[in-house]
Parts: sequence; C-alpha cells; structure tokens
Amino acid sequence: MVFVFGCFALWNALFIGFLFLLFVAVYSMEIKTARRRPQGKESSVFDRLGAGRGGHLNNSSNKICKFWLSGRCLKNPCRFAHSETPDVASIHRHRQTPYYPHSSNALVSNAWRRAPRNSQNVQEKVVNHKSSENVPGKSKSDLEDIKKKSPESVSESSSECSVVENDSNLENVVEEKPLEHVPKKTAEMVCEFWVQGTCAYGDQCPYLHSWFHGDKFKRLAELQGHNKAVNGIALPLRCNKLCSGSSDGTIRLWDCHTGQCANVINLGGEVGSVCSEGPWLFVGMPNVVKVWNTESGAEYSLNGPVGQVNALKSVNDLLFAGDGVILAWKGTCKSNLTFQLAANLKGHTHGITSLVVGGGNRLYSGSKDHTIRVWDHEHWQCIMTLNGHDDVVKSLMCWDKYLFSGSLDCTIKVWASTDDGSLEVIYTHSEEQGILALTGMTDPDVKPILYCSCSDKSVHLYELPTFTDRGRLFANQEVQTLQIGPGGLFFTGDQTGLLTVYTWLAD
Repeated sequence: MVFVFGCFALWNALFIGFLFLLFVAVYSMEIKTARRRPQGKESSVFDRLGAGRGGHLNNSSNKICKFWLSGRCLKNPCRFAHSETPDVASIHRHRQTPYYPHSSNALVSNAWRRAPRNSQNVQEKVVNHKSSENVPGKSKSDLEDIKKKSPESVSESSSECSVVENDSNLENVVEEKPLEHVPKKTAEMVCEFWVQGTCAYGDQCPYLHSWFHGDKFKRLAELQGHNKAVNGIALPLRCNKLCSGSSDGTIRLWDCHTGQCANVINLGGEVGSVCSEGPWLFVGMPNVVKVWNTESGAEYSLNGPVGQVNALKSVNDLLFAGDGVILAWKGTCKSNLTFQLAANLKGHTHGITSLVVGGGNRLYSGSKDHTIRVWDHEHWQCIMTLNGHDDVVKSLMCWDKYLFSGSLDCTIKVWASTDDGSLEVIYTHSEEQGILALTGMTDPDVKPILYCSCSDKSVHLYELPTFTDRGRLFANQEVQTLQIGPGGLFFTGDQTGLLTVYTWLAD
C-alpha cells in the first residue's frame, strides 16, 4: 500500500514539472517574437507589447499607458494599451456633459411674447403696494427699440447701466488671437487635459483648446494677483486704473495701459462688492462701506451695515448698500464727501444680492428670499414685490424699459409693465445651470448682447431680443462678476481670483 501511494505522488510531481516547463517554453517564445524587429529598425519603448497593440494581457482594457505616451514604458508586456491611435473617449473622461441650448426657447419673432394670463406665469404676478408710473413698458415699438439701444443708453434719470467714460484702454496688453482654421468641435467644453498642458490630440481633440468660443471678440489679457474670488470690478471716472475687489481682502488697481498691478490696498476683510461714481470708489465689506477718492486719495468709512455688504449701487447723489436691509446715503461726491444716512429700507427676509437703479426714481433689489422688490427712492417706499423666481435672485439689470433678472433656479426673466402699472414676466429663458451674473452692451454692429454667467464656469453671450447664441467664455471656476467698459471692452472675474479682459473686434 505504501508503494502505491509513493508511485502516485511521484507521478503527480512529474506531471506538475512538465506543465511548468511547457509554460516557460511558450512564454519565452512570445517574448522572443515580440523582440524580433525588422533588420535596420531601431528599438523603441513604443514597440513594447501592450493591451491595445499586439499584447494579449488584459485585452479588455482600453486604458492608455501614460509612460508609453511619454516614451518611458519599461514593461514588456504591459497590461495597458500601447495603441498609436487610442480611443478618444477613453482618454477624455472628463465627466463633462456638453451643454446645448434649449431650442424651445429660441424666438421666431423680433420681440418677446407676453405670457398668457392663464398660464403658469400667473404665479409670477407682482404684489403691487402702490400704483406707480414710469415703470418698464413693453409695447411692440419699445421691444424693437432694444435692438438700437444698450444698457448705457437708458434715460438720464437712470444711470443703472451707464458706461463710465475712460480715455484709457488695454489695447497695449499682449493679445490672444481668436481661433482660426481649426476643426469644428463636437462639444462646447474646454479640454481639461489642454488646461493642464497634457492633451495628446492637438487640433483633433473634440473639446475646445481655447478659453472662449465665438466670433468678433478676442481675449486681451489675464490680470493675475488675487488669490480668492473677484467680487467686484469698477472703472472710476478720469482714472487710468481698473479696480477689482476680492474675497482675499484686497483692492487691486490695474494700469489700463500695461495691464500691470499698480497698487494693492489691504483691507483686512472680505470685499463683497465694488462700484464707482465719478472719481469715487465704494467698497462693500463686513459692517462697513469703504470710500476712496481716486484723484485726491481721500478715504472715508460709512458705518451702519450689519454683516457683509454684497450689493452696492451709486447714482447721482445717492449710495445704496445691501446687507440684510438696504441702507441709503444721500449727499454729494463731486468734491468733498458729505454723505448722510437717509433711509433704512426693510422688507426682504434674507440677504440682498443685487441692486440696480431704473428710471422714475426706481430702485430694484434682488434677494436670497427669491423675490425682487421695487422701491421708490424719492419717498423711500416699497411699491412692488415680484415673485417669479424659485431660488436666489443673483443678478438684476435694467435695459431700456425692461428689467432682467437671473436666478439660481436656472432662468433669466424679462419683466415689463402691464396696463395697470404692475410688472409681469413677458419672457423666460432657461439654462441648464444657475445664473450668477448679468450685464449687457452692444457689439460693433450695434446689436444688443446679453452676458450671462452660469454656475458651469462659463459665460454665455446672447443677442437680444431673440437670445441667439453669440459665443461663450470659459474659466477655471465660476465667474462671479461681469463689467463692461469703454471702447468695446468687457471684463470677467472668477472664483480663482483671475481677472480677464476681452474686447469686441471692429469690422
């Protein structure tokens, strides 16, 4: 019995040894075959076996060997693909969803249509506290007029969107030319590998290799210096400096001729908003509004706010600041600052996010409470409450006789007056992302262009009144502030602290 078991064990050992020798022989033959090259051809790591080029290891893998791409792979065989034409989809796994505008929102006429009174827009009716005149109108002729006007062309009674006159410009800054003769991209998204400098596809990449997409405008300069979000941009009158305020607690003054930072003012607290009136610069901070005269260097502090001031607006002899309420100072800033606190406007239940001034002594305020309030800043009364949005109202803009509002509910609403003097939504444009900021100006062809910053780190350009897509600007992070300037200039400030300058191209 012992002899039988011994023979069986010996037979098993011999069989296992034979299998091992067979495996070694086959594996050696594969290696020799892989190393055999045509006579005269130099050896290269790009010829090594990989899952996608002659190799049999892990054939189901579609990952590209990053060491092979750089010519440094030392494995033979390698379990990753060594294909010379790797699958585009596998290397561009950016987790990006290309955005395509909703075609249902494209208008076939040259004017916005009034929302039917029996539609869901009934919920967007206003609470009319007081009958009023001089509110935005919406006759067809007025709608057509918007194609001929820009935000800065509002009547003299309103300087809500006035362009600050400034003789200086940034034309001397190094320019980035618009893309020409490149393949049409299949997705309007920036290639993240291009941003990192590692995209291997060049012009064949289906994603954009540019920070903007569109025609008739170009990128002039990047102004770097802030290390946190840019929350405000201003162009004081008769000053060759561009002013920017940031969450990093600083105000930076940029030379408009060279693009260099000329001065840094360290405030020691977050800058939530910036605006200017004449040579005066106003800065919203926690519990205070700081004031500078850019000509004399005089500095003042306006006390009264409680909490962070995230919205400022100055017009004529009035300054408005929004925290949880709206504080109004009245005075003059023509020579010496003599502002006195004139009113404390209460009504919103949450923080103020946006302030704009329209015609007829109207002040419009947007809030985190999802509402827009209309104030008579002559009698310091709230005359209307607009309830059209379902989320935070981030930005307001007056253009001609229309009020534009942008919200985190992913909509831009266009408001106009009714026959009884109240306001209603006459058009709603939907985006796939929340709206962060709005502004507008005319292009070189005098066509009105609306700028819309969205939470997908892009700024959309739309031609009004049809909301025709005119291009897109991209950033590394969300663009929190937009500003227009003289001579076709416009500016963006994002959460990384980058300030970017663009300009329209004349024909």
